[in-house]
Amino acid sequence: MPPAHDPILPPPSPEAAAHSQRLAEHIAEDIVANGDWIPFSRFMELALYAPGLGYYAAGSRKFGAEGDFVTSPEISPVFAQCIGLQARQVLDKVGGDVLELGPGSGVLACDLFGELKAQGKAPDRYLMLEVSPDLRERQRALIAEKHPADLERFVWLDELPAKIRGFVIANEVLDVVPCSLVLRTKGEYYERGVGLTEAGFVWDDQPLPDGPLRRRAQAVIPPGDYDYLTEVSLASEGLVRTLARSLEAGLAVFIDYGFPQRELYHPQRSMGTLRCHYRHRFHGDPFFMPGLQDITAHVDFTAMGQAAESADAEVLGFTTQAYFLISCGLAVLVSGGDPSMTLSRLKATSAVHRLISPSEMGELFKVLAIGKGLDDPLLGFQSARPMAL
Repeated sequence: MPPAHDPILPPPSPEAAAHSQRLAEHIAEDIVANGDWIPFSRFMELALYAPGLGYYAAGSRKFGAEGDFVTSPEISPVFAQCIGLQARQVLDKVGGDVLELGPGSGVLACDLFGELKAQGKAPDRYLMLEVSPDLRERQRALIAEKHPADLERFVWLDELPAKIRGFVIANEVLDVVPCSLVLRTKGEYYERGVGLTEAGFVWDDQPLPDGPLRRRAQAVIPPGDYDYLTEVSLASEGLVRTLARSLEAGLAVFIDYGFPQRELYHPQRSMGTLRCHYRHRFHGDPFFMPGLQDITAHVDFTAMGQAAESADAEVLGFTTQAYFLISCGLAVLVSGGDPSMTLSRLKATSAVHRLISPSEMGELFKVLAIGKGLDDPLLGFQSARPMAL
């Protein structure tokens, strides 16, 4: 279903508004240079990643209470502890490094490395794929504070390694890979893009020519004579496919909000899942203050699994975040081994409640694991409720 619009969005500071205006002008120039129209995927790319201007490329605080949203690692260190137990199982089997895609605030990297070190399994290298220079500096500062003696183990990357062995974690990465918008109306297919008027950015739908995007849209949009607007993220599939192709041995875990294909492209979800995050509020207007808000879309996990399999990786697990964390040993970690601490009591703690409650992140967030060279059942899925892709 489409996200509810929050009409009361706090105004930005004059400095932030000026920054947004500079990015808006940059995007406008790109639109003019490309014949007065760009696909939404290009708008999203510039809004989030334009060098020095985009949401993830500039200096505003994004994560935590002072930012626009909170991710699982900021909620409780037990999230990283659970990930660490799964990572240890993989590293014991195949060795190698830890690779984190989109490390964000750096909290997960600090906590995950700390958990592995506490287990006596600290990797020689903790690789961090981060495209934002600003976030790199924030991550480096936090790691230098938390793990000063091990700072040299952390290595920042500009692109995926050609060969990967070990454990890969991508928490809330796929949802911010630029996606396309496709509209079916009156039996015809259009790609939704962005144009310009004197008032600012406007939606502009153009006929969708034959090609991979049109074929995918025709395959997933449910039949009917009603209008249907949705997202298709071929770029996300490309990222998963490239990673899977580079994976020699090990496991890659993707955690994000989304659905299997049959649920994502449900007839009742006819307005898509595009969502913007600003000051802990969400709404549906990507043109609001570009550069000051996040833009996301739910993940098609079926497509991600198929992309991995096309690169000779195996889908080794798919479940909800709640079941994954519980299967990894969440209850034992939080209870400190106290057998009287039941799951219902654990849920009563606010942090754990947010991570595993169906009304919070427990059900909407899914966990997909792909791998090579792993035969034993994975810790995070061996007692979890399996879900079909």
